[in-house]
Amino acid sequence: MATVIMHAVVSVDGFIADEHDEVGPLFEWYFNGDVPIVEESGEERHAPFRISRRSQAYVGSLWGSIGATVQGRHLFDLTNGWEAEPPAGEHLLVVSHRPKPDGWHPEADVPFFDDVAAAVDEAKRRAGDRVVAICAGNVGGQALALGLVDEVAMDVVPVVFGRGKRYFGPVDGQHLLEDPSVVIQGDRVLHLRYRVRR
Repeated sequence: MATVIMHAVVSVDGFIADEHDEVGPLFEWYFNGDVPIVEESGEERHAPFRISRRSQAYVGSLWGSIGATVQGRHLFDLTNGWEAEPPAGEHLLVVSHRPKPDGWHPEADVPFFDDVAAAVDEAKRRAGDRVVAICAGNVGGQALALGLVDEVAMDVVPVVFGRGKRYFGPVDGQHLLEDPSVVIQGDRVLHLRYRVRR
């Protein structure tokens, strides 16, 4: 059965982008090392990423375990749905109250759902025993509030944004996490992973 992990790179004050959707220095660690993020020959979509060896041991393993990714419409619009090829995993599912754009990659099997729970259910079916990655932000926060998230993974970058797009979106109330199961210091990034307390 799939494990559902909410994930994003985040500032120390909890933002995944500024108020203009700019990531600023949040992604610099993806390019400050000498090791490919995924060590597979012919892996063209990851070619630009070069990270530290300490980060690669964790990130390469996490990315390699992902079978399906769930993103919200806002991120879909910003990235053009990664051209139907998510950074990790084979399957992309989108949560949106608007339909798929006309003519957008008609050959791609990228379903749109207006319900977070339905998207997660289908992502789990597609992922099998692999990981379902839910992009942090509004959709990730909704999934957490619905009790659909098993783990929270954060790549924390030492920068303070002050305002912007929140990692957990507008989630209400408290949600307890266990002590971190992963704490790895990379170069300009701290990788943290928590199980969600049930």
